[in-house]
Amino acid sequence: MPMSDMPKYGMPSGALPMLILRVLQSGSLHGYAIGQRIHMLSSEILGVEEGLLYPTLQKMLMKGWVTAEWGISETSRKVRFYRLTAQGRKHLKAELSQYDRVTQAIQDILRTA
Repeated sequence: MPMSDMPKYGMPSGALPMLILRVLQSGSLHGYAIGQRIHMLSSEILGVEEGLLYPTLQKMLMKGWVTAEWGISETSRKVRFYRLTAQGRKHLKAELSQYDRVTQAIQDILRTA
């Protein structure tokens, strides 16, 4: 399904970089494949708009969380493949820890309020 046809559900603020880093833990992917993988792994609930995906990837490149190199996609197109760096792995670990803390706090409130 083209990314432009994917349903657009609100992604929590700041979640996209964490999701991209997590998806890239399994290996390098080009941008479109990253968006598709997030969509598929979320049971087709989360859609990543290209207008948000590529600027986010660019910011992640500048922060050193990912690297990119040109290659050829499975459809014979010239694309950039993104790969997680050691700095990106460290950042992902910190983000996941923070996410777990916030999620637990929200669950505590929902159970006890």
